[in-house]
Amino acid sequence: MSKIKVAVVGVGNCASSLIQGIYYYADKTEKDAIGLMNWEIGGYKPSDIEVVAAFDIDARKVGKEVNEAIFELPNNTTVFCANLPKSGVKVKMGCILDGFSDHMKDYDDKYTFVIADQPEATKADVVRILKESGAEILINYLPVGSENAAKFYADCALEAHLGFINCIPVFIASNPEWAARFKEKNLPIIGDDIKAQVGATITHRVLTDLFHKRGVKLERTYQINTGGNTDFLNMLNRSRLASKKISKTEAVQSVAAERMDEENIHIGPSDYVPWQKDNKVCFLRMEGKLFGDVPMNIELRLSVEDSPNSAGVAIDSIRCCKLALERGEGGILWGPSAYFKKHPPKQFPDDIACEMTQKFIESGTQVSVG
Repeated sequence: MSKIKVAVVGVGNCASSLIQGIYYYADKTEKDAIGLMNWEIGGYKPSDIEVVAAFDIDARKVGKEVNEAIFELPNNTTVFCANLPKSGVKVKMGCILDGFSDHMKDYDDKYTFVIADQPEATKADVVRILKESGAEILINYLPVGSENAAKFYADCALEAHLGFINCIPVFIASNPEWAARFKEKNLPIIGDDIKAQVGATITHRVLTDLFHKRGVKLERTYQINTGGNTDFLNMLNRSRLASKKISKTEAVQSVAAERMDEENIHIGPSDYVPWQKDNKVCFLRMEGKLFGDVPMNIELRLSVEDSPNSAGVAIDSIRCCKLALERGEGGILWGPSAYFKKHPPKQFPDDIACEMTQKFIESGTQVSVG
């Protein structure tokens, strides 16, 4: 089969895990391919994905081979597939806009960005590169809070006629105006804000749904997260967190038996711990009432390598987006958005979202959403 040609915005830890995974699974079989929700989607395996263009702003990445750039600082995720072959694709200078938080200049180069001394890319530059690369899909891995930059690249995807996968909590797919623009151009979009394989959000959602289905009244809950990657460093700037908190909180509220008062639910990043690197630790507490109004509570500590935890979801998102392109189906991919993202245009319980996604994969069936 032909390759799925993908362009990446933000060559950080998530891009590193995605690209490593493309090569890691190349010599695997379905029987020994651990960590994938789907071995094949529409006949495409993980190794059928090819990164043909990449954009970043860091001096240690811009101008380098993308398969080398993913191992450069400040990336600090687990290396599970080293010594990658040359791809022939060099990382291009992107457009900064709000993709960089000024407070990160106060940290050692090891932990933050070093802005490349090159002219920023214009929209015309990005669109030209995307077209020349032959990319079919653009995947957005910009830092949290990159509102203007995310919209800039979504606009570039539209002009270059690419499908778009939004992995960050800037509301593109879940914004009716943006969704309508992709529908008008008959281009698929999956978003917003990637929901990791077994991360804090999916765990919190499953437990909240369990309370609902087993008749337990959920009265109070928190989810506190710490990590040591650039994402957590970036989020020390609380002004960049508005959409992130909405995304994570609504992901849980949407599966609760009834909406919780704001004072009784707290979900969001807590602090940056450099030595954790790409390890994310979630502290979760849920308090409720059982039969007879008898109180109970759950406390859970979840530790995951953050970026590999998202890469398998990204690989499935890419392949679903490719199927939609092949079928000539544009606009929101409702099932994949609900299953793969924290803040989709419409929330569904994860078991239903999973069924919707499988129906879309197997037959192209999309749920009718008003």
